Amino acid sequence: MLDRPNPAPEAPCLDPFALAKALSGVHFIGGRYTPARSGRTFAVVNPATGGTVAEAADGDAADVEAAVAEAARAQKEWAKVPARKRGALVHKAAQLIREHVEELSRLVALETGKALRTESRVEANNVADIFEFFGGLGGEIKGETVPFAPEVLNITVREPLGVVGAIIPWNIPMMLMALKAAPALVAGNSIVVKSAEEAPLAVLRIVELMNRVLPAGVFNILSGQGPECGAPLVEHKLVKKVTFTGSVETGKIIYRAAAEKLIPVTLELGGKSPMIVFADCDFEKTVQGALTSMRFTRQGQSCTAASRIFVERPIYEKFVAEMAKRVDAMVMGDPLDEKTDIGTIISPGQFEKVQGFIEEGKATAGAEGRACSAMPADPALKKGLFIQPHIFTGLDKESRLVREEIFGPVTVVFPFDDAEAVLEAANDTEFGLAASVWTNNLKIALGFAHRIEAGLVQVNQNLVVQPNLSYGGVKASGLGKEASLESMLEHFTHKKTIMVNMA
Repeated sequence: MLDRPNPAPEAPCLDPFALAKALSGVHFIGGRYTPARSGRTFAVVNPATGGTVAEAADGDAADVEAAVAEAARAQKEWAKVPARKRGALVHKAAQLIREHVEELSRLVALETGKALRTESRVEANNVADIFEFFGGLGGEIKGETVPFAPEVLNITVREPLGVVGAIIPWNIPMMLMALKAAPALVAGNSIVVKSAEEAPLAVLRIVELMNRVLPAGVFNILSGQGPECGAPLVEHKLVKKVTFTGSVETGKIIYRAAAEKLIPVTLELGGKSPMIVFADCDFEKTVQGALTSMRFTRQGQSCTAASRIFVERPIYEKFVAEMAKRVDAMVMGDPLDEKTDIGTIISPGQFEKVQGFIEEGKATAGAEGRACSAMPADPALKKGLFIQPHIFTGLDKESRLVREEIFGPVTVVFPFDDAEAVLEAANDTEFGLAASVWTNNLKIALGFAHRIEAGLVQVNQNLVVQPNLSYGGVKASGLGKEASLESMLEHFTHKKTIMVNMA
């Protein structure tokens, strides 16, 4: 196999530009860095300045073949390691991530444009937490004793699936990789990750860190384009499970490819999450909750972003005004600056898409789009992909801004008078990922929680994904669950029945 000495420093590196350069041009396969077989690379761009900060290895089918072969070889021995010991090794590797949290925070801020203080540092800490959580669950990979007949011992055991292929997005790349890799590894599988084209660096560093503890070949990562690298990974005959987070259309393509092999998939797809606010809510808490729910500090680039907010009419005008005021107070700027609340959109393509939605909304008769916060004044950021958060009112329910996932800092606010009508409006979408209800009336809260068509419903809060809480959508938002013991057992093992006739 082609390889080269470890290009990255052993100790944490707090200069993200230097670390990005050191990580240029390589995958991590079979316990070592290796360039693409073709020698090709593609640029990794800092969205705050437009400057190239690294070159990523441009993987193709040959790289997939090498990575899957290494993973398949390693998995046979990894499956023989007792489950609690596998968990202990994953937990030990998580301690390395803890030691490198600040390094990873700065690196992911550089490549994604997410603000260091409000987003990137939070994500890096969550990654360590996820690996620690699943590392402690090794002892829960167990079966059952099932009554059948007095002379027959009937038991079930949980066994790993084999090689797992994981394809991750760019918005929270480290955390979403952890949610896939941690349960897969503890369950006895090996894994090959295909990183997002826009954010290949921080996840590459995490894989290298964990390989200092885990057996070589158990945890591998490739960078590359979807058709040339992602598709061969999904289609490879030795890949026995695919887990994907991304768009609905790509999810359908992956689902069809997996169906040809009759292998299981986990799909976490889009969202158009409603936030329903009743007049009896704690007003201050709820307004602040709207900023959190909309993920403005992540530029709205979140599947669970509250991009449809329904507010009971008695407090509607006050709510919109106060929400706009608070977003105005948020600082847009250099993602690596501790003073920055809001960073950038990830890429020129996504920037144009979001701007198109904003322009369409502003051109709609009767609609108002309030631009909040202020563009950065620093000339060095002039080419950065900054977009002011927008709060729209007066839009029709059939508007594209209401129906489609924007994945940007844009939300639409509606007044409502009737509880049944707002519930119908909240459910009037192809998506069903998340929702939140804000009220001090427990009867209303629980009633809505049961009737909203979403995989995750929160009352008087809208937290991001948390380990130990089952997470996943319904309808077009996906298949399967993540982040819990249930997800590890149901999606990364299969159950085998063993019968012993003792007569």
